[in-house]
Amino acid sequence: MASPLEDPVLIRPFRGHTAAVTGVAFDANAAQMVTCSVDRLLILWKLKTRCSAYRFSGHAEAVTSVEFSPDGQVLASASQDHTVRLWIPCIHGESSVLKGHTASVRSVSFSHDGYSLVSASNDKLVKIWSVSYQRLLSTLFRHTGWVRCAKFSPDGRIIASCGEDKSINIWDTRHKNCVNTFSDYEGFPAYVDFNPSGTCIASAGSNNTVKLWDIRTNKLLQHFKVHRAGVNCISFHPSGNYLITASSDGTLKILDLLGERLIYTLRGHKGPILCVAFSKGGEKFASGGVDAQVLLWKTNFDTLDYEEVLEHNFKRTHIDDPPHLLDVYLRSPHLHDEQRESVEVNPTFDVPDIETPDPVIIDIRASSHISTPTKAAESSNDVPVFKGVGESEELPSPSASSSARSSKRKAESESGSAVGQPRGISSSVDCALDHIVGQLEMLTLTISILEQRLTSTEDKLKECVKDQQKMLLKGKQN
Repeated sequence: MASPLEDPVLIRPFRGHTAAVTGVAFDANAAQMVTCSVDRLLILWKLKTRCSAYRFSGHAEAVTSVEFSPDGQVLASASQDHTVRLWIPCIHGESSVLKGHTASVRSVSFSHDGYSLVSASNDKLVKIWSVSYQRLLSTLFRHTGWVRCAKFSPDGRIIASCGEDKSINIWDTRHKNCVNTFSDYEGFPAYVDFNPSGTCIASAGSNNTVKLWDIRTNKLLQHFKVHRAGVNCISFHPSGNYLITASSDGTLKILDLLGERLIYTLRGHKGPILCVAFSKGGEKFASGGVDAQVLLWKTNFDTLDYEEVLEHNFKRTHIDDPPHLLDVYLRSPHLHDEQRESVEVNPTFDVPDIETPDPVIIDIRASSHISTPTKAAESSNDVPVFKGVGESEELPSPSASSSARSSKRKAESESGSAVGQPRGISSSVDCALDHIVGQLEMLTLTISILEQRLTSTEDKLKECVKDQQKMLLKGKQN
């Protein structure tokens, strides 16, 4: 039997949010992880820097979705405050507010090149934004109910959206029209995403199901009903062989798509799980739930040969019939009809250390400006003009102000340049700035720790002085 380390293993829990965690995403190198929550905050976790995390505030209501741009230089978040925010994930907390929706925004997703962003909202609309110009490019009309999720395909040519009108719409991003619709009559799809090759989409259903659709043949390929409650989120492994699901039944499940079967059931959260995501390399995944925890997992099985994983798990969950029965009763070829068991992974038993101290979290207030359209965009050629309005809850630092002024000058000079060059900074300067920001982050963290130690020392000193005064009084009385 192979080593049990082939199973997914909980690396550690992260505690920093005070309410349900609604979204989680990794940057391209899995060096950083960002989470969002009903507590209106985003937390950027530095996974390769010991005890380092930054909490960003700016949204007025619950944050529902968050995602890294492909290059990791920008964060996008959606909120029930009807806005989308674009963040530069540094200690200044600089962000831009995109206004256009008239109801809660449920999801955000970057295109593969990072130039565009798509958002889905309870106002029944899907909107496409320019990231570099921070402008609304177009609005997609088709859904008749709340739109729960919208995603770009890996090549950026199409968008898939799903909503409470029980439909999944496929959009052509060039002509801005709906080219296909899949209907789910059993329940509404709560989440949708493309497989890595872009040939299929998977939908998570309110009726406890996960479905895979072939967008080339317009057919339902697979139908999984392995959860006991609604499925809230799904994520494809980069290989395309596996799909992980998060459900209100409190479990994560990993599906083998080639073998059409469930292979792992993961427990660890207390209550419904709202979000899950694989890292871009597939070596890690993270989940968040109503218990306000974020669990970081190591995949493990992705480093092994695919067939070895399946054979290993099959042997652990199935016992062959006695040989004499095989001579009488042939095995059924209808494997898809069998109720297959899964390998259970529970960190309470499998991982001895799940009480690792939480990172020191530094709070950062956002210095931001609002982008609002002066008119509605009716087509891709009718792009609204935005006005930058200064909005600051506190005076920004000099470096943040200079950065904002530099960004504004760059945006004004970009009219004749390519859309994909939002900050025309050379690679050498960019690396130098990254190094400086990293040093500043370490200094900020060090100062925070020193302040805590100094406070503790002062408290102890006060206690010592009080004890000495008491002893002196007793000596005088005697």
